[in-house]
Amino acid sequence: MSETLAAPSQLDALYDRVARVVPRLEWDLFADDIAAILELKRRRRAVILAHNYQTPEIFHCIADIRGDSLALARDAQGLDAEVIVMAGVHFMAETAKLMNPDRTVLMPSLEAGCSLADSITAEDVRALRRAHPGVPVVTYVNSTAEVKAESDICCTSANARRIVESLGVPRVIMIPDEFLAQNVQRETGVEIITWRGHCEVHERFTPQEIRDWRADNPDVAVLAHPECPPGVVAEADFSGSTAAMSDFVAGGAHRKVLLVTECSMSDNLAAAHPEVEFVRPCNLCPHMKRITLRAIRHALETMSHEVTIPAHLVAGGRRAVERMLAA
Repeated sequence: MSETLAAPSQLDALYDRVARVVPRLEWDLFADDIAAILELKRRRRAVILAHNYQTPEIFHCIADIRGDSLALARDAQGLDAEVIVMAGVHFMAETAKLMNPDRTVLMPSLEAGCSLADSITAEDVRALRRAHPGVPVVTYVNSTAEVKAESDICCTSANARRIVESLGVPRVIMIPDEFLAQNVQRETGVEIITWRGHCEVHERFTPQEIRDWRADNPDVAVLAHPECPPGVVAEADFSGSTAAMSDFVAGGAHRKVLLVTECSMSDNLAAAHPEVEFVRPCNLCPHMKRITLRAIRHALETMSHEVTIPAHLVAGGRRAVERMLAA
């Protein structure tokens, strides 16, 4: 578990991690909350899970586990902690609860939702099954527990192709992200029945924007998230999950990179890779940005907001996630 890091010298060491992307004046406003959170983590026996879209002071300075949706789903299992705080959005907290039913899971803001998760309901899934009997349902983890519970198996952007191919069938239903499903269909040749759900960050990127950025930066490597429209992915040099993007940058083959994804991803990678120049389109996720240091501190002080899942959804939702992790 984390030790208390309240001494000025220890806070300075944390600031060194983010000095390239967080001005000192901002850090001075953050320091008190960071020191308090580190002490509260120790006292509550808590861990913080942070998605790659969290801001650098959260991602690099207070998080215990960092990564994409797949990493957070995988690493949430069997944690040596009494309390899990999700620095992400609500469906991620639900997934952490599914995988750790005996742990207290806290969501710092109940308003940290997801346009994808909100785009589909359990009844919508049942209607899809009725319309396409016998076709397996692959559900993106960006979905509610009730939707997961109606599904055969989950996937993330990191393993969607592998999951679809592992089923060994010519046709699947893939929900709720239409663009991810279209991109997977192009890669696999499997016929995919889609749902018209979109990420409000990634759907805003256009192929023309990619061409314009290239014109201004001819030496840039363009990395696109597979939640982007297929036309955007086609313009990119590489498409992959946020974890795959991180690995691409860490590989060191390119000194200038454009990440076609949520804006804080570039900040977090820039803090870790000072040798790389990042061209920065800045599409922010309004839901991720509801998670702040102050909200995390309040969650640990008051033990709110606790995430619960109705008992009748637990077995089905957990089974879909476990099948994904085992595939």
